[in-house]
Amino acid sequence: MSLPIAATAFSLCLLLSVVNSSMDPYKALRIIPNPNGTFTRLETHPQTPPSPDPTLPTPVLSKDLTINQSKHTWARIYLPHKALDNPHHSKLPLIVFYHGGGFIFYSAASTYFHDFCVNMAKNTQSVVVSVDYRLAPEHRLPAAYEDSVEALHWIKTSNDPWLTRHADYSRCYLMGESAGGNIAYFAGLRAAAEVDYIKPVNIRGLVLIQPFFGGTKRTQSELRLGEQYWNLPLVATDAMWNLSLPVGADRDHEYSNPTVNGGAKVLDKIKLLGWKVAVFGCHGDPLVDRQVELVKLLEKKGVHVVGHFYDGGRHGIFVGDPSMSIKVFDLVKSLH
Repeated sequence: MSLPIAATAFSLCLLLSVVNSSMDPYKALRIIPNPNGTFTRLETHPQTPPSPDPTLPTPVLSKDLTINQSKHTWARIYLPHKALDNPHHSKLPLIVFYHGGGFIFYSAASTYFHDFCVNMAKNTQSVVVSVDYRLAPEHRLPAAYEDSVEALHWIKTSNDPWLTRHADYSRCYLMGESAGGNIAYFAGLRAAAEVDYIKPVNIRGLVLIQPFFGGTKRTQSELRLGEQYWNLPLVATDAMWNLSLPVGADRDHEYSNPTVNGGAKVLDKIKLLGWKVAVFGCHGDPLVDRQVELVKLLEKKGVHVVGHFYDGGRHGIFVGDPSMSIKVFDLVKSLH
């Protein structure tokens, strides 16, 4: 669901189609249902292959590994080259990242998110595991949450040397942007409920970048900014929820609206575990009021949470604008 600062052909065509749509979610998002239950996405976006060759002068190496072959899930691991150059260095913090895309678009190989992960690994000197989860509408929620928690169990049992030799499992943070921020939140809730089963992976906190949440009642920021076709219009977010939530659910389902019924009970455990939560947002994002509501909920529950909200901006700015990405990276370094 993330949109770069410079509009790509994908985002521009998608949003123009949204404006001209008659609210049909398939037409709005330019996807076509196929007879076999799959969907054809009419827009494409750039992808970047991994760079695993240690002989190349790249500051960050990357490679793809299968998580679950039957589900076609996998992860791209990012390792700062310095870690290989100095085999006796201390192990690096582990960041598990979930990409955005409204639960429907993009992958861990998408250039937009690949570049962000490369820069994060380089700037924070962390091992980054970017999870490629199953997409809706072929696989509606909670499939992405299930895949994201499965990735934590996969890390726990992996014998890949980039992880076993260089990642400090005791300093693990879950991070996601937009829909990925939603996934990081709900993956975190699930992981907290089974924290003993993912050891030695020890989650220390969540970093939620403009997380994608919704509700049936419009917020002030949605009403103020939700008609801007270039800035994630409401017709687009409504269509994404329509195709991502369980069939028959509305936007007050817990997957969309984490404040319903006073929030998840497992938040009490997150408080006891001492996790730190950071929420990034900006006041030019139609979703900002939802993100502020989440911060207030977590504060009420006694969770250690900090909101980092900035004037202006737009949805996607923390990934699309390097000067805003650095604010996320600085936060990560302070957690180390």
